[in-house]
Amino acid sequence: MPTDSAPLDRLADLVALARRKGADGADAIYVHSVGMAQSVRLGKPERCEREESQDIGLRVLIGRRQAAASSADMSAPALEALAERVVAMAKAVPEDPYIGLAEPEQLAREIPDLDLEDSSEPTVDELSARALACEEAARAVPGIANSEGGDASWNRSAFAMAASNGFAAAFVRSGHGVSAAVIAGSGDGMERDYDYDSALHLEDLRDPAEVGRRAGERTVKRLKARKVETAKVPVVYDPRVSGSLVRHLAGAIDGGAIARGTSFLKNKMGEALFPETVTVVDDPFRTRGRRSRPFDGEGLAGSRREMIRAGCLTGWFLDLGSARQLGLESSGSASRGTGSAPSPSPANLYLEPGSLSPAALMADIEEGFYVTETMGQGVNGVTGDYSLGAAGFWIEKGQLAYPVTGVTIAGNLLDMYRTLTAADDLQFRTGIDAPTLRVEGLTVAGM
Repeated sequence: MPTDSAPLDRLADLVALARRKGADGADAIYVHSVGMAQSVRLGKPERCEREESQDIGLRVLIGRRQAAASSADMSAPALEALAERVVAMAKAVPEDPYIGLAEPEQLAREIPDLDLEDSSEPTVDELSARALACEEAARAVPGIANSEGGDASWNRSAFAMAASNGFAAAFVRSGHGVSAAVIAGSGDGMERDYDYDSALHLEDLRDPAEVGRRAGERTVKRLKARKVETAKVPVVYDPRVSGSLVRHLAGAIDGGAIARGTSFLKNKMGEALFPETVTVVDDPFRTRGRRSRPFDGEGLAGSRREMIRAGCLTGWFLDLGSARQLGLESSGSASRGTGSAPSPSPANLYLEPGSLSPAALMADIEEGFYVTETMGQGVNGVTGDYSLGAAGFWIEKGQLAYPVTGVTIAGNLLDMYRTLTAADDLQFRTGIDAPTLRVEGLTVAGM
């Protein structure tokens, strides 16, 4: 894993090469990743993998035209061929009046240390022990009949960027993970569930045995699942799935979708979308955050933003291109791959916790549905219509009564957001997170 200035020097040379080939401006990014994964099943090693890759990407601009491509070959002839190829591509594409590199005064001036790297690297034996402990704890739960396995993983990635506007910076991110998936019951009555955890630093990772035990308990609780009659009831989202409602919001306030007019929130800036108790934050500078970044994919710093403040929509996720198209300033939200142009995306996006415990949030529900799993892609970003397969538990008199499977939950995201209430159990697990959430009046379609 490179830790010196070599990647930035290589990128600077590639940018200069593109300029000599005819580019008016250029930027280049380098990604080097290494990772290991160990799987066990029924107490025996099943799979051990280690992978290492590096990729370099170049974007060139000629007037109002741009093109991007990448290469895994870092040799001098390969990089010269890459520069020639991308310059030729840029000359052949249509003009785009909104493209362009950042102005020097827009660039990040300081690169904060967000503590994203755990410098330790586990051995194969250490990963194997974590995977085995996770699966053993899951299989030890009474009622577990079989296992899909336990997994443990580790990775580290370096990201470097340099551009002809003077930007040059790099950072490294690490990651540790552990998971287990097991099966309970038999025949047509079998049920499967899982649990997992991930963290940038090993010391922040939950104990593998705790993760495995939760996987086993979740699975056993799903036995003897029932169908339910179709009804319009309150729906409560477990934290494992509640972040999906925040993810749908992120897609709807993506600057590209707003500029194209393809979002159901395109005309909602400044309006109250949620109750005034709801705040949604995007924070690229969260220490040890799963999606933290000291600069964005165009070299801008970004900032902590309340995308929803007191229930009202306050802004879009903008890169330079979508910002120019909308007559606004970039929010420092650009993301990119080595072979693609920038596009907007959130950093650490989360819905702030409320004041009620999950139990208190459900206490007054006579009949309702507690969702632990959703299935399908049934969300229309243009209209906000929402329809997903789901499983979970039926709520009776404020308590989880029995497991439910094979249902569909349906509504419209605008209506759902207006009635949303948050519990107090927010945990940062994926980078797009929410506590337990309650939504009123969704249709649960069963038998």
